[in-house]
Formats: sequence, structure tokens, C-alpha cells
Amino acid sequence: MGTTPTQVLAFPNIRAIVRDNGTAEVIVAGNSRIVPAGNSVQELRNNALALIVGEAQTLQRPVRVRIEDPEGHGELIVHPDNKIESVSYDLAPARRRAEAPETTPATVAPAVIETVPAPAPEPAAAPAETPPAPAASVDARPWPPAPATATPELQTAAVVEEAAPTRRSLKEPSFLVSAPVLEPATQGWRGTLTRLGLRMDPSEEELTEREDIRTVSQHWPGPQTIAVVNRKGGANKTPTVVMLSAILARYSGAATVAWDNNESQGTLGWRTEKGAHDRSVLDLIDASTQLLSPSTNAAEIAKFVHHQTADKFDVLRSDENEEGDHEVTAEEVDIAHLVLTRYYRLVVMDSGNTARAANWRRMIDHTNQLVVPVTAIEDRAEAARLTLQTLESRGGHDAELARNAVVIVSESTNAKRSMSGEALKRAKDEAQRIADGFAPFVRAVVRIPYDPALVNGPIRYEALQPATQRAWLAAAAAVAAGF
Repeated sequence: MGTTPTQVLAFPNIRAIVRDNGTAEVIVAGNSRIVPAGNSVQELRNNALALIVGEAQTLQRPVRVRIEDPEGHGELIVHPDNKIESVSYDLAPARRRAEAPETTPATVAPAVIETVPAPAPEPAAAPAETPPAPAASVDARPWPPAPATATPELQTAAVVEEAAPTRRSLKEPSFLVSAPVLEPATQGWRGTLTRLGLRMDPSEEELTEREDIRTVSQHWPGPQTIAVVNRKGGANKTPTVVMLSAILARYSGAATVAWDNNESQGTLGWRTEKGAHDRSVLDLIDASTQLLSPSTNAAEIAKFVHHQTADKFDVLRSDENEEGDHEVTAEEVDIAHLVLTRYYRLVVMDSGNTARAANWRRMIDHTNQLVVPVTAIEDRAEAARLTLQTLESRGGHDAELARNAVVIVSESTNAKRSMSGEALKRAKDEAQRIADGFAPFVRAVVRIPYDPALVNGPIRYEALQPATQRAWLAAAAAVAAGF
């Protein structure tokens, strides 16, 4: 199936300019190429088209070309097989005046366009009928296209129409170009060729990555809350909170906070950078009246959160007092959420393992997007399934969250440590089996490869392997698509 003119991309930006002083050039992506001299304007056109055909053959696809010459300007589609199509062509003002018909109808004669001199009619002979126009050739050079012949009646009508033009509304058309400009490739061998001066289209993989980046870079109206839940410990909840927060904060630039809503001592504070204080969610709740006051400066929130200097998000820790026995209530979750959504656009909540806890259930009430992490181990996967089942059984908002959830499946660490090729294959197969099992019941499932940087200690985005970074970007894009 062929390519239609509307499907031909407008990059690289190609212009062909033929001047009346006998010179011409073809400009490809800002780089000028001198056209070999010719004995006529038409020969210059043909030489310019030969250069453009060579460009189309290099790119192995049709290209769109803007043309300018003394007779007019327009647009062509040039194919690698030397086929050339005319999209548009406007005569220059001087040529339009030269070809305009006389204003007196009695003196108007039909326009005749011939490539050889026409024989003079014999005396007293009846006017010869105008022969039918020859069929257009597919390979004919349409630069410039010949004007259509017209009868005196039609030309007279055209003169009348020109004398009384119909005014159009200034609301249309717009001078702005709405079609996005596709940037050249930056990755792989395509990116290498682009840097060497030959502009190349990005690959499908690069286009997909660009779309994921565009998705996570959005600013959504109103604050958005993400809840990361699984009733089983060791299911990768905390690494998931850190990675989603880091990617969303890095790309969108939106104020982002990761909140440890664990009913007991959570691990989010242990896996992230500590600030110059020891304050937790309980301190923020105690200071909520001041923080919600219209006179309070936005920078005051820094007294209660711990900034991640590399990954650009803040952390609100859970209470780490070993002697304390305070359990955050539903009302306190409401207060903390009210404070955080005043200062942050994005709130990513870590959670405990008890779906019946008051703070867990109230977290769900505030959630816009549910994320269910699971490692590729059967009991973690089963706990994730039961978590979704519990929410779905409650109906309403909870059930909608479960149906719209994003499940993130991380490969098991045990098989990786064994250094066995067979074990690695089993780990990947198990991760795929679990991912396929969740796919029919949720909005999206994303797989994450094993990465030792996520196992112990503080989590940093830059410490991850490139494949892991790319997988987490896809996961964050799947989450953001649900806002």
C-alpha cells in the first residue's frame, strides 16, 4: 500500500530555490547544497530534483520539499523511485498578471498551451474542436504545473469573480502550524548519523521513550495522590514509592512528596536521604494549623520533610520513636493529606500491610491512582491479588481503583544471586507468568528487571542500570496515564 502525500513527514526540512540569475540551491536541514548550473530555469529545476531524489533514496522514504523559483512557489513530494507529486503551486504575482485574461469579454480567447507551434487554421475553415487533453503521466515533472485551459465563458466568469471577491472571516484559517515537529534521532546508530550531519528519523523504541517522557512530564489540574499497596511485606512497595517519586519529580518538575503511611515504623525513611532534622508525620500533624494558615510561607514545609537532593522529591517519614505507640487515625490522615496537597502537586503514599487499618482505608479514600507492586514470587503475587479483590468487593471508589490499577512486577532477586543461566530463565518466565495473570483484571502491567541497586541501602535513580531506568520510566508513564 502506497504512501499518500498527507502521510509524508515534513522532516528533514528541505527547500529547493531556483533564482533568475541562473543559480540554485537545495537546503536540507539547514545545510545548503549548490545545484549544478543549467542552460535554463527548467534544467536548474531538474538538477535540483535530482539532488532531492538522492536524499529520498538515502532516507529510503518519500520526502516533502518546499520549492521557490522565479515563476512561483509550492510543495512537492519526492519519492526514492524518482516519482514526483505536486501538492501545491502558486504562481508569482508577475506571472499571474501576465497570464490574466483581458477584461473585455469580446477580446478574450481560449488559453492554448502547446509544446510545439500550432498550425495556422485554413481560411474560411470552421473552428477546429479543441483536442482532448492528454492523460497526465505519473512520472511527469510537476514543477511548475501547467495552468489548465479554460473556455472564454469560464474566463469571463473568473474575471467577474475577481472583481467581486467574497470576503472570509478572519477567524480562519490560522497562520499557526499545529502539526508537531518531530526531532531527529538522538539514540543508537540513527543518533550517531544525525550527529554526523545526516538527519535520521528516531526508531520506534526512541519514539516510545519520548512518549513516556511526555506523559510523566505533564502538570495535571489539582493535586494527584498515588497509593502503593500490597498486603504482603517484601513486595517492593518502598522501592516503588521511591522510583515513582523520583521519575515524576525529575521529568515534570512538579513538587512531589513521598509519604510513609505505615501504621508502624516504615522503611521509607531508611531507604532515602535524611534531612537536618528528625521530624515525622506526627510533627506535621501537630503543626497543621500553622501550615494551613494563609500567612504561612511555602518554604515552612521544609521543617517537616526530608529533601532528596539528587532525585528532587521530599519524604515525609513515619514515626520512628521506638517507645511510642501512637497509631495514625483516619482523621489524622485527612489532616496530613490536606497539608501536603497545599504544598505539593503529587503525593505518593507508601503503606503498611493491614488493609483493615484506619489509616490504610482512609488513604484509599484520597487516592487517584492505585499501584500494586509484586515480586515474582507466588506468595507476593497472591497477596497482591487478595489486595485487589478486597478493594473490588467494597464497590464504588475502591472497586474503580482496583480496575484501574497498575501492577508492577519485579523479577525475583534469589534467582539472580545464584548466577545460574537456568535460574535466570526461570525467574524471567515466572515474572512473565505473573504479569500475564494480572493483565486481564487491571489497566496496565509493567515488568521491572532485577537491579542490585534496589536491594539494600538508600535508593538513587542514577545508581540504576539503564534498562532498569527505562523500565521504571514506562511504569511511571503507565501510572501518570491514569490521572
